[in-house]
Amino acid sequence: MDVPETRYARAEDGAYLAYQVVGDGPVDVAWLDDAYTNLTWQGPWESTWYRGLTAFARVIIHDRRAIGLSSRNVPPPNLETRAADLLTVLDAAGSTRTVIEGWEESLAPGLLLAATEPERVRALVWWSAAPRTTWAPDYPWGWGQQEVDHERRALQGWGTMAYARMWADGFAAHHGGAAPAEEDVRAMARISASTCTPDVAIELSEVWWETDVRGVLPSVHVPALLIAQEGDGRHVEITQHVASLMPQTETQIFSRDDADAWTGGDFQRFAKPRLEAIQRFIGVEPARPEMESILSTVLFTDIVDSTDRQVTLGDQGWKELIQRHHDVVRNALERWNGVENDTAGDGFYATFDGPARAIRCAEEVVARVRPLGLQIRAGVHTGECRVIDGKIGGLAVTIGARIAAEAGPSDVLISQTVKDLVAGSGLVFEDAGEHDLKGIPDRWHLYRVAGTRDPV
Repeated sequence: MDVPETRYARAEDGAYLAYQVVGDGPVDVAWLDDAYTNLTWQGPWESTWYRGLTAFARVIIHDRRAIGLSSRNVPPPNLETRAADLLTVLDAAGSTRTVIEGWEESLAPGLLLAATEPERVRALVWWSAAPRTTWAPDYPWGWGQQEVDHERRALQGWGTMAYARMWADGFAAHHGGAAPAEEDVRAMARISASTCTPDVAIELSEVWWETDVRGVLPSVHVPALLIAQEGDGRHVEITQHVASLMPQTETQIFSRDDADAWTGGDFQRFAKPRLEAIQRFIGVEPARPEMESILSTVLFTDIVDSTDRQVTLGDQGWKELIQRHHDVVRNALERWNGVENDTAGDGFYATFDGPARAIRCAEEVVARVRPLGLQIRAGVHTGECRVIDGKIGGLAVTIGARIAAEAGPSDVLISQTVKDLVAGSGLVFEDAGEHDLKGIPDRWHLYRVAGTRDPV
């Protein structure tokens, strides 16, 4: 297959996103690869896989920003930016309802898009699901610190044959000793060199090591096909864990025989059963979601000691001050794409489609009301929200309000879920400990926003 024409979509911040459209099938499939350039078609696998998909789909592929043919003079993207960039590419390609497919961490922006804008996502296909990379007490399959340190050292040689051989060794260790063919090793060296420089490869990895999308999974209500490999116990167990967290999943475990076909370079034999499974899975048009619930980030703010200020200023003085406060908040909401849901006295309740924007909005309000002689407190939480008479409500909203109530003057407090989703945003947090939230089960680990560094 000839390399198709590369086109460019421009993101809201001006970054250029390189993408290609292959085939003209009746279903749109956006293929999200991992942190490698997809568009130069240097590996022996790409043409086999894309050709197979085009038998029943129009295939949309793109390079994430900071790598490959997309803008490389920008910081590596966080998850929220990757989801927004994916939507920009889909809009440019004219895809209004898309099957989004990827493996391990690469599907993360598709998951976020499916949870926040389910009307845009027809279905998901997730190979070797990996909602996080590193170990946690409730995620025993993750890498320990020793493995992270080893990978960080290996990435220093990114783009070289030495790195490619280390990749091959790691592949063999996770596949029962079956090493990739020499042709694949050479292709990995070429692809990684064309993707980015070692420092960017390390930054991309650091972002993912800090990310955990499990908090998003219960809010994904589109059909999802989870693909795992027989004989790879770790990935089979992770797939079962992910399936337990998502409402509409189908799991497909493939035999060890066609895994051996991959290492032997017989990509047709490897691809055929997977293509057939995907074609069966997306062959029937699923009902469009009725938008009963969506993933949303909620922000609550209110003025500290507002009653004392009202008594001091009197009704007219307070009215003038509160109007200036409202102007500041509404300007910040407009700047950070927030939606005002309610205003009660001196407090605001707003929603966002991404947690980093909600935090930056809150930080801006904290700074801009200070010259007015005011301090606010703010709380941010991301969760599944119910759509009730066109308005967003539910337990996640209540949790956001309770988090705000725990904040001190000029504090922006966030939940653990929010922290897990904003890795790579340049935001710095302090541990605010565990809290009992009024009327909410369990204790909640909260974090205080402590500033920014090299924001993405």
